[in-house]
Amino acid sequence: MPSHNRFLTTHVGSLPRQEELMQIMFAREDGIPLDQVALEQKITAAVEDVVARQLKAGVDVINDGEMSKPSYATYIKDRLNGFGGTGNSFLFQDIEAYPNTKARVFADPGRKHRKTPACNGPISVLDMEAPKRDAARLKAALKGQSPTGLFLSAASPGVTTFFFRNDYYPSHEDYVFAVAEALRHEYEAIANAGIMLQIDCPDLAMGRHTQFANLSLKEFRDRMELHVEALNRALVNIPREKVRMHLCWGNYPGPHHCDVPMADIIDIVWKAKPHAILFEAANPRHAHEWTVFESVKVPEGKVLVPGVIEVQSNYIEHPDLVAQRIGRYANLVGRDNVMAAADCGFSIHVGSGGVDPDVVWAKLASLAQGAAIATKKFWP
Repeated sequence: MPSHNRFLTTHVGSLPRQEELMQIMFAREDGIPLDQVALEQKITAAVEDVVARQLKAGVDVINDGEMSKPSYATYIKDRLNGFGGTGNSFLFQDIEAYPNTKARVFADPGRKHRKTPACNGPISVLDMEAPKRDAARLKAALKGQSPTGLFLSAASPGVTTFFFRNDYYPSHEDYVFAVAEALRHEYEAIANAGIMLQIDCPDLAMGRHTQFANLSLKEFRDRMELHVEALNRALVNIPREKVRMHLCWGNYPGPHHCDVPMADIIDIVWKAKPHAILFEAANPRHAHEWTVFESVKVPEGKVLVPGVIEVQSNYIEHPDLVAQRIGRYANLVGRDNVMAAADCGFSIHVGSGGVDPDVVWAKLASLAQGAAIATKKFWP
């Protein structure tokens, strides 16, 4: 990562959507016919709004807030062929022992509109233009302004196989590699637009207590290896410095006591091609894991992008706390190998989100302020 003589800030992807757009997206998911021109206008206006808000908050590397997508992963059904089966149900191991918490998690208003049809046919590209539209819309929303960087997110092959059950391919391996080949075109469209590609990879962490909860740790690690291999194949034509990835244990308000420790998976995470790793590092289950890097060496060319603000709490982190969290990583791996981000997206599915939208922007402003404080210490 080239030095900017300061700590840069970014976030993970999804940002709060306005109520009108949420209702329109719900209608689209429910199969209600919509005026496509009017829908595009609403999405364009929403992207312009979130771009302006990110810049006002002081975020350096910004995106479109995922305004065009029903969620960070389930949008795939609208861009690839092969998904027409019955919907999935998901087991989250940590909330099974806490039925009241489970009821609250599944009361998420977006869940009843969420569509996750199983794969029941061969995977192929359906809409090659969608990622190009996302890129063009983001660039147009800048209106002449020049942030430090732009990014657009895309689902990993592994998380796609989590949301969309396989009822067609003879094995999980066949399925995940078929998805990887189809997603390669979306990945390349984003990179070719000159925008940083972010791959969202909850499968590499959250998968341990959901899709693969019945496996041993060794067996789960074997699945991780497979998913990383599939991801790397999909990224074959993209330089690593043009790709970053988000590692996630699941952005939902559960106990998370079944989360796999970072130390148990980090060696496999390094094998993924992307140069930068965004990961949860502020929430109560993972805030302690900065100590992993006291003994684990970061490979040359890799950049750490820890979450230094939470996305399930309405507390606004004090800028001094943000600076302290950034400093911990900088002291261990070097100032030029650290960026600062949020733990996860603030509204990963339309209708979800545990933080007041107005507070979101205040938290992002505190992120920028904290990075400035840390910069004064490390670049005096």
